[in-house]
Amino acid sequence: MIDFKVEAAALRDELIARRRDFHQHPELAFEETRTAGIVAQELARLGLEVQTGVGRTGVIGLLEGELDGPTVLVRADMDALPILEENTFEYASAKPGVMHACGHDGHTAIALGVAKLLSQRRDRIAGRVKFVFQPAEEIVGGAKAMIADGALRDPRPDVSVGLHLWNGMPFGKVGAADGPVMAGSSIFTLKITGKGGHAASPHQTIDPVVCAAQIITAMQTIVSRNADPLDSAVISVTRLDAGTAFNIIPQSVEMRGTIRTFTLDMRDLVERRMNEISQGISAAMSCAAELSIEHHVLPVINHPEVSARLRAVFSRMLDADALVLDERTMGSEDVGLFMTDIPGLYFFLGAAVPNQETYYGHHHPRFDFCEDSLPLGAALLAAAVAEYVLPGA
Repeated sequence: MIDFKVEAAALRDELIARRRDFHQHPELAFEETRTAGIVAQELARLGLEVQTGVGRTGVIGLLEGELDGPTVLVRADMDALPILEENTFEYASAKPGVMHACGHDGHTAIALGVAKLLSQRRDRIAGRVKFVFQPAEEIVGGAKAMIADGALRDPRPDVSVGLHLWNGMPFGKVGAADGPVMAGSSIFTLKITGKGGHAASPHQTIDPVVCAAQIITAMQTIVSRNADPLDSAVISVTRLDAGTAFNIIPQSVEMRGTIRTFTLDMRDLVERRMNEISQGISAAMSCAAELSIEHHVLPVINHPEVSARLRAVFSRMLDADALVLDERTMGSEDVGLFMTDIPGLYFFLGAAVPNQETYYGHHHPRFDFCEDSLPLGAALLAAAVAEYVLPGA
């Protein structure tokens, strides 16, 4: 049996150094040229077949085994966020206004570590491993762009594995639930048009602000009264544009927000009810409503057979109480596009900084994670791949 924990521990300093380099030099969506260059160079050095410019700045590395077998996809995201970092450690972002605040620097370093661990066993690999280093996860465009450029073809993966460093769980815990674990994400825009006029004479106007307020309140009943309590949905109005002065009732109001659901059936229900509510209330208040919804990201859904098989692998590598079977989030991730019809497991790896006085979550300007999660993540991910392509590993 291969002890990937021991082998990954030997790479600890290398993984940390690489992660810190990526952290210090963050790049926004579709601008990951430096990161992609380092990734491509390392994959080529390890003897993988490398494709660059996939989905604009994505990289694919194919590790072809010497024996026949399945193709396993390993996906890692590379992009940073438009955040001004407030951390003061020596490897803090050197690019003002850009920061790795979600762990993607760690994801990239871990996947490169996995490539190194597995490339040493090319002669024993039955099948192949397709490493997909994706740009632009934070704007949910990278997976779509890579798939359009053929990331899921030649060869087509049989199974998909990946991880997300997760500050919501302590180091050493692993979330590996069946079914939906991250929500699908949609963006909505609703324009309410009335009749503007003087604020001192509201009776001569049709006030779209009042109408918008009624709609915002009524939309919350979709979750509380239409959605099955055992299912989940979030409807958040996050932007409201109305008016130009204190004494003018505006002609129109525009609101924007997000919808999060774990299933497409729930997404359809929310969309239908949002249309009915906005049209009905607007008509009752003599306004006109125009609702548009853009569906950006599918739910991330773990396949039960893959999840069960890999939980058995992980249980041999972790403490008895380390596996968490109910970790889910209404946050979204476009890795779901890779997993739409490819069975897979996307697991959460606990990475909360030990003894940190104040918790700083994902997308916070002081976000950081426990770097001991890097070798553990590489070990778990390598073992997951080995379960499919290294017989007897």
